[in-house]
Amino acid sequence: MTVPPVLKSPLSKSLKIALIQLKAGADKAANLTKVTKFVEEAVTKSPTLDLVMLPECFNSPYAVSEFRNYAELIPTGETTTLLSSLAKKHGIFIVGGSIPEIAPEEGNKIFNTSLTFSPEGEIIAKHRKVHLFDIDIPNGITFQESLTLTGGDKATVFKLGEFGNVGLGICYDIRFPELASIASRSPYSSFAMFYPGAFNTTTGPMHWHLLARARAVDNEMYVVLCSPARDVEGGGYQAYGHSLVVDPSGKVIAEAGEEEEEIIYAELDKDAIPKVRDGIPVHYQRRFDVYGDFVGEGKAKVSDK
Repeated sequence: MTVPPVLKSPLSKSLKIALIQLKAGADKAANLTKVTKFVEEAVTKSPTLDLVMLPECFNSPYAVSEFRNYAELIPTGETTTLLSSLAKKHGIFIVGGSIPEIAPEEGNKIFNTSLTFSPEGEIIAKHRKVHLFDIDIPNGITFQESLTLTGGDKATVFKLGEFGNVGLGICYDIRFPELASIASRSPYSSFAMFYPGAFNTTTGPMHWHLLARARAVDNEMYVVLCSPARDVEGGGYQAYGHSLVVDPSGKVIAEAGEEEEEIIYAELDKDAIPKVRDGIPVHYQRRFDVYGDFVGEGKAKVSDK
């Protein structure tokens, strides 16, 4: 039996988080006003909060036909500017869901992009959705992000201040376990994967909870998913809701409903990860002599910004 090393938590101290599940309409200004309101409510209700997370496409409709119309420059766009100011005002980290980004230096390509801000208001991570949501489920849903969007080309791992490293993905990225594996393993040793996402009413019931729990158990780390609320009256793409937090043992420790705009709170316990990894040490029992090591061999493309 392989004996694991003396365990040290990749999370230096417990992290208090809030997930904001809200609906995004066609009015970008109204969407951003709503974000401001909800962030301020979260901080007021939990004054010791460390981090706030927003959903995928929180400032625009989630629609292939609309991504270019709502796309912004980064870092000068109005959404980036707002989130930076909110993070600085409240002294918190903000995992800024995702927004459509236009990149003039890359031929005006459009990306689905997530930014994370420090308590000083600085961008400390930028992730472009790597895996585009191109699916066709008979009698279910057909969607093709690649008609408008371009996929990113890097995994994203970054340092969340004094807490430790985290990985970042967007929605469909969660179906590909490699991103979470890269983040969780040495030399990155992340304590969590954050996924702003907008699963729908077909794929959500099928796989939302399953994938979140699978990535947590695969890597013995926290997995955090933040979804839009379902907008039944507004029509269009119907998000599944159910923003949630899964602990390293695969247990859901916080979860939102479907249609309601709401804030859920959770605390990521620094002692949970070593406890799980000590009991079932798969983290240290991989057989790279059998199936290779795409992280350790330095083949993974990773960006911290």
